[in-house]
Amino acid sequence: MAVKLTKMQKKMNYDAKLSKLLDHYTQILVVGADNVGSNQLQNIRHGLRGDSIVLMGKNTMMKRTIRLHAEKTGNKDVLNLVPLLVGNVGLVFTKGDLKEVSDVVAKYKVM
Repeated sequence: MAVKLTKMQKKMNYDAKLSKLLDHYTQILVVGADNVGSNQLQNIRHGLRGDSIVLMGKNTMMKRTIRLHAEKTGNKDVLNLVPLLVGNVGLVFTKGDLKEVSDVVAKYKVM
């Protein structure tokens, strides 16, 4: 049987994952996720597989991690993300063209 992680361990894992993505990827697309079903999100992740990663999470956790990452690395550019993290949003990390990634996400948009 798998060991169940505590809330603190989950938060630490999320923090490490987001920090690694901020280090590794050069471009970030902020996407709104209101009224997005799990199947739709799964299709978007499948469409972006290979060159991009979709990360969803609590806004306060994302803001906290971004601020700590900026202090630790000195990369103040990532602080521009903090005001955009309002409501139900996700981050798409990519090394490719943002227009192509945006088109893939828009392809799965449902009216």
